[in-house]
Amino acid sequence: MNLSNSILPWQQKNWDSLYSYIKQGRIPQALLITGTSGLGKHALANRFATSLLCSNPQDNGAYCGVCNSCLLIKADTHPDLILIKPDEEKKSISINQIRQVVTDTYLKPQFDTHRVVIINPADVMTAQAANAFLKCLEEPTERTVFILITDKPNKLSATIISRCQKHSVNFPEKPMLYDWLREQGINDNQETLVNLLKSSILKTQHLTNHDLLKQRTDCFNDWLTIAKHTNHPAIISEKWQKLPETELINWLISWVVDLIKCTCRINREQLCNQDLAKPLQELSQQLDLKGLYKWYDLLINSRQRLGTQINFQIMIEEILVQWQELNGRT
Repeated sequence: MNLSNSILPWQQKNWDSLYSYIKQGRIPQALLITGTSGLGKHALANRFATSLLCSNPQDNGAYCGVCNSCLLIKADTHPDLILIKPDEEKKSISINQIRQVVTDTYLKPQFDTHRVVIINPADVMTAQAANAFLKCLEEPTERTVFILITDKPNKLSATIISRCQKHSVNFPEKPMLYDWLREQGINDNQETLVNLLKSSILKTQHLTNHDLLKQRTDCFNDWLTIAKHTNHPAIISEKWQKLPETELINWLISWVVDLIKCTCRINREQLCNQDLAKPLQELSQQLDLKGLYKWYDLLINSRQRLGTQINFQIMIEEILVQWQELNGRT
């Protein structure tokens, strides 16, 4: 784990509240951290967990970074810090994963502080896993803290939510975000990046990832070739199959939303992808608004199918076939 004591500017109030638990010695059994995707919720949870486990925390709640606990956390080998996430080959958190956590919590923490279990994203626990976890919450064990992270708290049971201290990471005001971008050395296309972040199309850790941003531009150019009938959906879907699924679908959704805006002659400043405004405006002139809404519905339904057993490549090919049909013949 990459340790960092820095707090994103929009998380300061969240951190002050979390640190007050440590300062007062009143650590809750369970925390629920919610908010829009991409605002650094996991980084906030990691900082709280590390400060809680640190043997020599500083007066402001920062961890020392040099004690045995901090070094073990940095090496991802701390026995009292457990991260639960979906298995690589699956999209959900299984009951077996939760049962293992329950077994672990029957034992005392190996260090003198706490045991921290981070579940991210908590909303992908299967129904059986969620029930097993609820029993764990109902029978708390010594010095164990659960941190649940989710963008979709409505997918968690009301009973689980009621047993957690809730913290929402809110989207920052634009001036604060612009200042932060400048501090990261990002001065170009700030408006576009802010719009993508606000729409959960990018995450804060991706803003300096030029490879990902280039992928987005390359995908947009591929998408245009389908519209111009100079490429085949099967070829592009095969090319796209290894891209991050959620990001790709979100890019497509943002482009069609901007096309609808262009068709309705909404000002360029209202577009999400302002750096792509010219080709979007040109493309919108040849498209039927009713067809765009139909294709938008297809994308929304496709996003809901992510995480199931659907073949992603086939799904993308179907999307691109309908996109090509929408553009007619040139």
